[in-house]
Formats: sequence, structure tokens, C-alpha cells
Amino acid sequence: MNKKGHVLNAVLLSLGLGYLLEPAGDFETFRTIVAIGVPVTLGAMVPDIDTAFGKHRKTLHNLPLLAAFLAFPYVFGNLEYVWIGVLTHYVLDMAGSRRGIALFYPLTKTEYGLPTGVTVSSNRADLVTVIITVLELLLVALIVYEVPQWGFEMGRQAAGF
Repeated sequence: MNKKGHVLNAVLLSLGLGYLLEPAGDFETFRTIVAIGVPVTLGAMVPDIDTAFGKHRKTLHNLPLLAAFLAFPYVFGNLEYVWIGVLTHYVLDMAGSRRGIALFYPLTKTEYGLPTGVTVSSNRADLVTVIITVLELLLVALIVYEVPQWGFEMGRQAAGF
């Protein structure tokens, strides 16, 4: 995906996450959208910094960078949502473009992707971005609303209720 696609994904994802986490549609929802949206959008842009140095889709498109952003809030106490932007950047580059990314770089330069992508210059790139974003939000909704219910139900059955 191109930078426009990554920003589009981050903004749409932030809107959806804001409503999933704070569904009232009031000021708290807006505050949640902004609180999530700024770091997610910044995180979505981080991997493409490697266009200025290193090898694009290798140097900053890998699991060690994602692990660093996952650990950052625990070590420094901020940037809680930046990892979401980095992760969705990877998802878009793997599922939305034809080339894929080098997930295990620097151990291997092999690029991994799904056969669902389009070229970056395709006129269908925005549509693919929106479809992937909707799928990401459906996955989050499943995790937020259904997984706890499954755990509750399994606990009830295990207890014989």
C-alpha cells in the first residue's frame, strides 16, 4: 500500500475502534477516537521511514520492530496505541499489496504476502484498503464482544451451570 492507504486505514480504524470501545456517540467517543487516532496514525507511518534509509519493506517492516513498539508502553509508559498502527501497516502491506514484507528481517530477506493484494498504483488500492479495514474492525469486535462471552460460557459449563 502507499502512504495514502496507510493513513486511510489508520483513520477509519481509529473511528471504528473509538466507537467499539466507547459506543455512546458522545464526547467520550470523540475523545477516545482522538486518543487512539493520533498514535495509530503515527504508528501506521513509522514502517515507511525505511524509504529514506535501508531497504524498503525490510528494514522497518519486520517483527522485531513490532515487538519493540509492543514493549514500549511497558518500558516508558506512553505510546500505548502506536503498535496498532505498525501492525495494521504490516497487514495492509501483506494482504493489500502484491509484494509483501520481510517479517523476519534481518534473519531472512524473504518477503511474505497474501495473494489478495493489488499493485500500489492500482485504482482499486483504496477499495482494498477499506475492505481490509472492515475485516480488521470485525476481528476487533469479535475479540471485544464475543471472546469474553465464550470464556464465560465455558466457565459456566465447566462449573456445571
